[in-house]
Amino acid sequence: MRTIQMSSYTVGEDCFEAIPAVLAPYQAKSVVLVGGRRALAAAAPGIRAALDSADVQILDEIVYGTDSTQSAIDTLVANQAFRDADIAFAIGGGKAIDTVKTAAKELDKTVFSVPTICSNCSSATAIAVVYNDDHSLKGYAYPDAPAHIFINPAIIAAAPEEYFWAGIGDALSKQPEVEYATSEAELTHTGTLGLTLAHTCTDPLMAYGEQGMADVRAGQSSEAVRQIALDIVVNTGYVSNLTNQPDFYYNSSLAHAFYNATTGVQRPGRTHLHGEVVSFGVLVLFAYTGDTEQLARYAAFNKKLGLPVTLAELDLDESHLQRIAELAQNTNEWKQANPAPFSPEAFIEAIKSADAFGRNLK
Repeated sequence: MRTIQMSSYTVGEDCFEAIPAVLAPYQAKSVVLVGGRRALAAAAPGIRAALDSADVQILDEIVYGTDSTQSAIDTLVANQAFRDADIAFAIGGGKAIDTVKTAAKELDKTVFSVPTICSNCSSATAIAVVYNDDHSLKGYAYPDAPAHIFINPAIIAAAPEEYFWAGIGDALSKQPEVEYATSEAELTHTGTLGLTLAHTCTDPLMAYGEQGMADVRAGQSSEAVRQIALDIVVNTGYVSNLTNQPDFYYNSSLAHAFYNATTGVQRPGRTHLHGEVVSFGVLVLFAYTGDTEQLARYAAFNKKLGLPVTLAELDLDESHLQRIAELAQNTNEWKQANPAPFSPEAFIEAIKSADAFGRNLK
């Protein structure tokens, strides 16, 4: 038996107006709003206004913390308002939404997601990233996918631009990672559907990425912002749910192995966002597979958007590579070994090759 979870969604500047109708089949009498401070400030007023016409009580607005750590999840599970609510609204970016999804799973609670930034596809997925308190990777959790997503392009356009930028970087990984991971597999119907949908993930980013970034910098909701948001949240989110199953895992590969390994590497410099690092990991993947045509294509796009094309842009250098290769072998992506076992030596050489290509890029 196989059950596939796919979130339904409402998109538009007026998306919160659909909340009462979406809530009605659940016969919910109470909800709780959970997210980061800025996310709650951006979305909670609109959600409250929409619920004024419904016989639904908002029990509390809860600031979840700042990262999707196990301790943040445990704190949320212990919160009485969260425990009592019929529905939890997960509001914010990936870390907030992953925290809510994982805590809700422990209580068998339904989640509606409201992405206020588009940094990744967590608002649609049945997977969550969990970190240790020192922000190193703890592992993945497998909560239920949110039942419904409310996507408001105006809120996303008004958020800090770096999250939209990093979301593009993260979404760039979906198509090449799934294509590579499935390249030698005998696919089920579900896997085939996931691969087919993965083929749709890159083109919208390259078609609308520059305009979308310009519009977000101007705080302007636009068709480009809408298209990028739908690609990041819906396309890549649906692919994740189809390619992450109990009997197979094709959802991510070496680009995420690279990112996950770097979370355990201490180095000076600013904090680098998930999608920012993953976008360079995509270049590593193409270098690893010897696909110079796609390496050139994606590297040129990265450079155009200011995404990293060198190790130095991530405050890394060749002295870190042995440690990155060691940590990568502990990641889910490495252990899954799709389409074949990975070589640490080849991985290191691929990182060097991607870095060299980036340094020579005009």
